[in-house]
Amino acid sequence: MSSRLPDALRFRGPALRPFLTLAVFAIAFALLPHYASGEVGTANIADILTSFAGIGLVALALGLTMIIGEYDLSVSSTYLLGGMLAVKTGGSSPALGAAIAVAAGLLVGFIQGFVIAKLKMSSIPVTLGGFITLLGLVYVISHSKSINYSDIKETIKLNEPVLTVFTQRSLVAIGIFLVLAAVFAFTWLGRDVRAVGSDRKAARASGVRVDRIVIGTFMASASISAFSGALLAYSLAYATPNRTVAPLVFATTAALLGGVSLSGGRGNPLGIGCGVLCLATLQEALAVTGSAPYVTYLVTGGLLLIVTVVDAPHLLRWWRTTKAAENLRLGFSSRPATAGAGGDR
Repeated sequence: MSSRLPDALRFRGPALRPFLTLAVFAIAFALLPHYASGEVGTANIADILTSFAGIGLVALALGLTMIIGEYDLSVSSTYLLGGMLAVKTGGSSPALGAAIAVAAGLLVGFIQGFVIAKLKMSSIPVTLGGFITLLGLVYVISHSKSINYSDIKETIKLNEPVLTVFTQRSLVAIGIFLVLAAVFAFTWLGRDVRAVGSDRKAARASGVRVDRIVIGTFMASASISAFSGALLAYSLAYATPNRTVAPLVFATTAALLGGVSLSGGRGNPLGIGCGVLCLATLQEALAVTGSAPYVTYLVTGGLLLIVTVVDAPHLLRWWRTTKAAENLRLGFSSRPATAGAGGDR
């Protein structure tokens, strides 16, 4: 019996980075009271997990499309649509409202994925159109107003503490991450998704059903985003059309921190989860220290820029080429004197 782990479970190199980054963030957060005013306790950990539940699934949804080499700009408006539909239809049955939100997400994902896969279009213009259309739809459904959720008992239930730092909402989000992580690790889907992101032509030549993977990934992305919106709306007891690009910015930063490559072909749900926890920890640290709201935007934007530059696919190649050229130039500059001396003899 072989004791070797599946390739998806061998975390090394870029795949190991999210876990190391999370460890650094966690240690820095634990040591925060020694270097700044404020206290850190279980309430702060609960806040981090609440943030994880609130927006983490959007990062997972976006990260899945990034792994196949695409980018779903519509996740934030799908997130809003899911919340609005759940509140409007789930007053008597939260499960029905969530199911309608997920069904709407599946339809949105299928349409966008079909257009991208079958018409060979870039995901950026397609999902940008989806973002604008869905945002307009949210405003139509809500009449440009926030809508309250009538089932307060469900709201209280979702926010009740479980084992001090968890809630039912955060446990549901963690469960979804773990299920998808298992799918990536132990089934052919994870391998094929990465193959599509690494080299679509090679994947097609090797028998991977690329179009189905693309369509299925966009369906998963949209349905997860819609469900996340429904979960948040239930827990807050209202849905609002006013959150626009904020979820997208958080999700992009978290996915990149989680080891997902901008060029596709790399990443997994566990890494994305680590990226979400890193960003949620950073935001909680800024809240503990009483930082102004603009500091959060500056730090998050700066972090996104740094991660993007560090993760640039040709950065290491450029650095190695530059060093090799420099060494070659220095080598040539030192040779003529030696060669000339030998020739004079």
